[in-house]
Amino acid sequence: MADSENGESLGTVVVAGAANLAIALAKLVAGLMSSSSAMLSEAAHSAADTATEVVLFAAIRHGERPADSRHPLGHGRAAYLWAIVAACFTLVVGAGFSLTHGWHTITEGESLGDVGVSYVVLGVSFAIESVSLGKALRQLRGEARRWRVSPGRLLRRTSDTVLKAVVLEDSAALLGIATAGVGLLLSRLTGSAVWDGAASIVIGLLLLGVALTLIRTNASLLIGQAAPYGLQEEIRGELAAQPEVEAVVELVTVMMGPGQVMVAAKVDFRDETSGQRLELASDQVERRLTERFPEIRQVFLDPTPGRSAAKEA
Repeated sequence: MADSENGESLGTVVVAGAANLAIALAKLVAGLMSSSSAMLSEAAHSAADTATEVVLFAAIRHGERPADSRHPLGHGRAAYLWAIVAACFTLVVGAGFSLTHGWHTITEGESLGDVGVSYVVLGVSFAIESVSLGKALRQLRGEARRWRVSPGRLLRRTSDTVLKAVVLEDSAALLGIATAGVGLLLSRLTGSAVWDGAASIVIGLLLLGVALTLIRTNASLLIGQAAPYGLQEEIRGELAAQPEVEAVVELVTVMMGPGQVMVAAKVDFRDETSGQRLELASDQVERRLTERFPEIRQVFLDPTPGRSAAKEA
């Protein structure tokens, strides 16, 4: 399942990146022609999104590298590191440019040129961004069905940082396009550049919110976040249901990358399970876990006496 999710995420990020590159160029031309602060901010927005998709593409490829002697648990967490780098780029380039340029427009004013091209570009951009977001939402709903949770809950808790980034950035892009359109219209009707500058600031705040959300989420995953509570309970139940297991004394799960889980458990095996049978039982328990939960990449079992046995000792 994890490999298929990575494949879907790769397709999602490629679609989003191609769309953002074309949109960024079109918005830049329209912004230069109209001298619109909001359009130039939208161009910076799309440029930041394009750079983000490139970084996320590299993160997926790097995270798929197999484990080696220096990285025995694999390279999955590299995706979270590069996702933070991408979010910082959005924060500095996208949000920083939009906020400062918007404030400059409000305080210094501007003279709008021909905004007709800007409206055409915004309309086409909205359609393209909608296609990209639609693909990401289809993937999100599919994964939500597999995990048996709502799409909203999955978006908040998913370890697939690429999917989360695309959904949030494309949603912000649609809101930004609508904001730029309203700002241009109001500036045209009132003859005041304040509305165009205010639209630029709103776009910057949207980017700021998305960037900070992604930085916080990926920092938690990079530090070592536990698997979702529902999955933990299913793993605990699967362990406890094995005939060789008396009780699960302690269970620790860690997200090692998008769709990659490490499981470590202290297990109280039945008293009659000893020696060679204990080794065989441990191997069988691990195999059953990985067969039921393909996202589990490593399993470490520590045969541990139960609490009652420990007290008697």
